[in-house]
Amino acid sequence: MKYIYMVRHAKSSWKHDVIDHERPLKSRGNNDAKLVSTHVKNSLPRPQKIISSDAKRASTTAEYFKNAWSIGDEDFSTSYEMYDFSGRQVMDTIAKLDNTLDLVMLVGHNHAFTSIANMLGSEYIDNFPTSGFVYLQFDVDSWDKVQTGKTVQTVFPRDLK
Repeated sequence: MKYIYMVRHAKSSWKHDVIDHERPLKSRGNNDAKLVSTHVKNSLPRPQKIISSDAKRASTTAEYFKNAWSIGDEDFSTSYEMYDFSGRQVMDTIAKLDNTLDLVMLVGHNHAFTSIANMLGSEYIDNFPTSGFVYLQFDVDSWDKVQTGKTVQTVFPRDLK
């Protein structure tokens, strides 16, 4: 079995005069990322690896989960390929995962994450919200065989407030 946790980056701020890649989180984003990461840490198994988009809003969100689960730097990485809005590069990242890993967390962006969650999961998600968490399960032994699986759980900030 292979398992993916998908997390859409937390709410970002548009108040800063920076390129899209460098936009930071706003206060609500920090609060929601902490809320969701604490909730899933207390109820779900720790991922073996976290791979995040290297965009500031995504990597900052990923840090909340890294810290909640006490994941070391060796099991945490950022990647420009995850700064993807269509989903093609995210799917390539999944297919190339090391098969010794069974549970991986990916942190990234919409529209890619809504599309991928709907393509790979068994439940339709109208819009993958910021700080949203989706847990997917696949009955395969190799990441390059991942296709439609089962949506095990969703955790959205609005569900915890």
